[in-house]
Amino acid sequence: MKDNNIIQSFFSKDELNQKIWDDNKQLRKEVREKLLHAANEFVDFIGVPILLEDVIFTGSLANYNWSEYSDIDLHVVSDFIQFSDTELPLYEELFRLKKTLFNDKHDIKIYGFPVELFAKDSEDLHKNKAVYSIQDDKWVVRPSKKNIKIDTESVKEKSADVMSDIDSALEISDSKERVGAIDKIKDRIKRMRKAGLEKGGEYSVENLVFKTLRGNGYLEKLSSEK
Repeated sequence: MKDNNIIQSFFSKDELNQKIWDDNKQLRKEVREKLLHAANEFVDFIGVPILLEDVIFTGSLANYNWSEYSDIDLHVVSDFIQFSDTELPLYEELFRLKKTLFNDKHDIKIYGFPVELFAKDSEDLHKNKAVYSIQDDKWVVRPSKKNIKIDTESVKEKSADVMSDIDSALEISDSKERVGAIDKIKDRIKRMRKAGLEKGGEYSVENLVFKTLRGNGYLEKLSSEK
């Protein structure tokens, strides 16, 4: 069962991914060069001047909980203090839209792992579990191994429930009703994941349900149908 494989992939590995990191736990040169190139493309795509502070690599592939389903989370870091209180919400929305457009238009992969780009405020930098500075070629926050407890049965049960709802929504014949149902499910998944991250972190049931849906293609089904 693919879903069982996805859930098993959430557990920690003994080593960092050897295609991405060398024996000294440093980012491999060819990987760093590709990520810097992608970051520069993204900054150009944003199309507005920003005070670039760093380009960081974070997420599961910068840690021991990587898997074949992982993405490379690449953050272009800027100090949002450069924007006034009235400007900030507009720029944050712009960055979200540009991120979505860029990632949709560019299929950037390194050793089969998709590269997802984001524009982030420097204040958010240390909220991540592991952070590698692409710009300075060094760790900002080193990865650490943890004893992870995962409620696999709850993840399976909740994932199956959401997948059933998605299948039902996609079968609605009226296009307007179908789009409305899809929007409701996407909003539900977004709120569920946010609540899980705030309550239990990256290994919460809700966040792992989100990762399961992404790994088995159900999130892609929603986006492509919309």
